[in-house]
Order: sequence, then C-alpha cells, then structure tokens
Amino acid sequence: MAAALNGKYELVSQDNLEEYLKALNLNLAFRKIVVLLRPEKEFIVDGNHMIIRTLSTFRNYIMDFTLGEEFEEDLGVIDGRICKTTVSWEGNKLVCVQKGDVPNRGWKQWLEGDLLYAELTAGDVVCMQTFRRV
Repeated sequence: MAAALNGKYELVSQDNLEEYLKALNLNLAFRKIVVLLRPEKEFIVDGNHMIIRTLSTFRNYIMDFTLGEEFEEDLGVIDGRICKTTVSWEGNKLVCVQKGDVPNRGWKQWLEGDLLYAELTAGDVVCMQTFRRV
C-alpha cells in the first residue's frame, strides 16, 4: 500500500487553510504568504522508511521517518515548534499524530486513483487539500 504513494503530486485545491494556520498561532503576514503557495509533494517509500517532501517557492519541508516509530519532528520552518510525532497506517490512510503545544495536531493522507487527499488538523480546525499525481 505504501509503495503506491511513491511519486510527485501538485496541489489542486485547498479548503480552510487560513483557519488551520490561525489554529497554529501563525502571524498574519506568514498566513497570507502560505495561502498563496501551490506546493508540490513527493513521496519516497522504501519499505517502512518514508520521506515526504513538501516543496514550494517560499519554503521546503522534508519529513523523514520510519512508520510506527515515534520521532522528534522539528517544525521550525513551519511554526517554530518541535513535536513528538508518529506516522502509521490506519486502514488505507497514512495517519500522523504530532504531540506538542497544539492539541489534536496531525494529518491524514490517502490516495483515491491519481488524487492524494490531505486532511490537516490543529485543535478543532480541519483543512482539506487535494493533490494530483504528476
């Protein structure tokens, strides 16, 4: 299942991103820049080892982890925080739990055909993003 994620994806749509960024307590100027970005995602899967690269003209973020193992995630380029993070499969969804200052923080990502869906949560706010395989 994980190997099916291998590849690159471009952003097609996103809903509620600004509210999600507010829930992370990001400043207004940063939020205005981020909502204008059209990031690409790249998944590199090798067994239980996974790299997710989120690339944009403003900033890049690379997440390198082993499925099911908690690790210290440095989110400095995103919001200056460090979380204890675990990524694992729940059915057909890749689920990330990020323990730190922001309650209920994390994401779920899953494939439906050539579309990659990402559900980002922070507190009680949910942002949905859709990407298309390129």
